[in-house]
Amino acid sequence: MANNSRKKLLLVDDAEVHLKIAEFQLKKEYEITCARSGKEALEHLTNGLVPNLIILDILMPDMDGWETFGRLKAISLLHAVPIIFLSAVTEKDEIDRAYNMGAAGFVTKPYEEEDLLGMVKKVLDEKQ
Repeated sequence: MANNSRKKLLLVDDAEVHLKIAEFQLKKEYEITCARSGKEALEHLTNGLVPNLIILDILMPDMDGWETFGRLKAISLLHAVPIIFLSAVTEKDEIDRAYNMGAAGFVTKPYEEEDLLGMVKKVLDEKQ
């Protein structure tokens, strides 16, 4: 990267293996914070984290990705922070629902590393 300020990403997934894989793939380019639940993600954010992008799983216990998305977008400071869903959900209706809610992108699991990196770069480039 040309500048020294690395973009901050918040990864939210209840499956440790998925978090670790995504973190490994993205940490070369970005500063990564991981959360194992929507509740933990909200705690990071209320403790001062303001990421450039949030990557959010849908199928999580307690608070799923849909509810987490709504709560994140309700926080005025985060309203403009783009959110990409990274999920095993593959039904067209659910993917359409994500975009209709205002998601910046959707990557289905399993995915190729290039797909995730490409989507993150595209969304961050569009935001600038």
